[in-house]
Amino acid sequence: MRRSAIIVAAIVIAAGVVLTIVVPRYFRARPAAPTGQPSASTAASPERKITATFFYVADDGLALAPVQREVLFGEPVSEQARHIVEMQITPPPAPHVSAIPQGTKLRAVYVSEQGDAFVDVTGELSRNHTGGALDELFSVYTIVNALTVNLPAIKRVQILVDGKEVDTLAGHVDLRQPFAKNTQWIAEKQE
Repeated sequence: MRRSAIIVAAIVIAAGVVLTIVVPRYFRARPAAPTGQPSASTAASPERKITATFFYVADDGLALAPVQREVLFGEPVSEQARHIVEMQITPPPAPHVSAIPQGTKLRAVYVSEQGDAFVDVTGELSRNHTGGALDELFSVYTIVNALTVNLPAIKRVQILVDGKEVDTLAGHVDLRQPFAKNTQWIAEKQE
């Protein structure tokens, strides 16, 4: 008799666990059947965003100023890197000045398991470059630091132009190797 009571109690407890934990999870995890029309809550919900640090030429022209902006969230890290680079190379909001030449577009971003990112941009990065060693350093470290500061999984960045390794953008900075984060060119005061 006592053994039967223990078995009945165990069954009741197991049924309670199933009804309170498993069943609600099952129904929550099931996606709604597609209807062809987005629901009102889906249509109105904004895409997920994160706050990231971007770099623009400082007012004195001698450093890169860090600026916090929202950017689309992406997963895996290569997708987030793509969103960050796309935002970094687009013209910034006033009064900021970009170190990236106008017309530069992102072609692709690849991230290796070792944490090396390869950023492939269009030839405007080189063709439309203003020249000068400092301007070229700012162009390089704008991209390098945007990725390495915001994404700890990325340790180094190599810039490719039109799908190829290039020696330099404007004759001053050797681009044949990946670059690690370098905060030397970042102004201390954040905006």
